[in-house]
Amino acid sequence: MNKPDIREQLKQRILILDGAMGTMIQKYTLGENDFRNESLKDHPKPLKGNNDLLSITRPDVIKAIHLEYLNAGADILETNTFSGTTIAQEDYGCEHLVYAINFESAKLAKEAADEVTAQNPDKPRYVAGSMGPTNKTASISPDINDPGKRAITFDELRIAFKDQAKALIDGGVDLLLLETIIDTLNAKAALFGIQELFDEGVREVPIMVSATITDASGRTLSGQTTEAFLISVEHMPLLSVGLNCALGAAAMRPYLQVLANKAPFFVHVYPNAGLPNEFGQYDESPEFMGQQVEEFLKDGFVNILGGCCGTTPDHIREMAKRAEKYQPRHEKVEA
Repeated sequence: MNKPDIREQLKQRILILDGAMGTMIQKYTLGENDFRNESLKDHPKPLKGNNDLLSITRPDVIKAIHLEYLNAGADILETNTFSGTTIAQEDYGCEHLVYAINFESAKLAKEAADEVTAQNPDKPRYVAGSMGPTNKTASISPDINDPGKRAITFDELRIAFKDQAKALIDGGVDLLLLETIIDTLNAKAALFGIQELFDEGVREVPIMVSATITDASGRTLSGQTTEAFLISVEHMPLLSVGLNCALGAAAMRPYLQVLANKAPFFVHVYPNAGLPNEFGQYDESPEFMGQQVEEFLKDGFVNILGGCCGTTPDHIREMAKRAEKYQPRHEKVEA
């Protein structure tokens, strides 16, 4: 389905990104058998919890979640591929399924987006290929007694992210979203791999890059401030740069403001529904979270708004309703 360039949409209005996938999957109370199909019936490792695999084994669940978010007002869907690299899939012994996981996840999200776009062509829906940070970092030692030790190399990350991006693009995504970046070197490896793909003739798509501030110091886990992170990635012609996860919306404000003031790209933000409680649950209601993010809208900080951990279609519906009243950020955009 032909859709207008997302850059033109971003100049006209604030676009809404969807909410948490894991939060929605939990509501289905799936068991081990839901993560298996005929080809995986004898897989030697437990697979429950490998949510990306559900795009293959329970596509009905994943598509239903996508449709819920679209019907709540999401303009951009994320694929169910947060852990879709060979690095992350190694824990489950599913490295051999990485291409299929990403390809099928992209295809599934595209089907849902196209169905809803067909119902209202004036509001096109886009698919962003989700590329999570992996469970290994290139900058931080896994051994406190050996600061120089690394669990993975830049080239291993480059290859893993390149393979993931290729499958997502083959599956039909409109964008790529590097998200929850805690180590900027991992992100740079991903960007390098993606650029290699483009240089090799693979269809070029816009790229979103999203960092995570891990505590009140205002730094990523690898120690960068928001401005340092921006400087580290702005050599790439990104669609947007922004923040997600970790802190609740209110605590994100000073770091989002840095990006709003300095980024030469569109700016996005998708916070958690607060911080997790002692049971690992997120307590901020759609109304409360809507009030928090509306402050970003009033100040003209964002072009794309959505939700991360703990958010649901009700949260996204509330954000979409509030976003309609405001103009998108314009300053410093080079589209």
